Amino acid sequence: MKKMHDGATTVAELRERVLAFVRERDWEQFHAPKNLSMALAAEAGELMEHFLWSTPEQSRVVVQEPVKRHKIEEEIADVVIYALEFANMTGIDVSAAIERKLAVNAKKYPVEKSRGRSEKYNEL
Repeated sequence: MKKMHDGATTVAELRERVLAFVRERDWEQFHAPKNLSMALAAEAGELMEHFLWSTPEQSRVVVQEPVKRHKIEEEIADVVIYALEFANMTGIDVSAAIERKLAVNAKKYPVEKSRGRSEKYNEL
């Protein structure tokens, strides 16, 4: 199997690999949107756990520590896998959804108002 990396792997390829993994194990029967959304939230929580009680500066250091980074990589992989499987099971086109959402966010957060600021769109 081809080794994947961000510079050469498409979203479609990732989705296919995730779907093949799921189908080999006959797990589609368990992958209702409710269950997948809950699994996604749980994995996001496990990712956050690595930074609990850290300052923003400390969190930047944590991701550089090799042992912790490996665990963080596993958690982000779980998050993305569940998100892609959610898209697989619901027929959501991830790239199209991202494109639409970025267009919405561009209107909510125009560069001239939001550059360098963290306020929510209705506070700009």
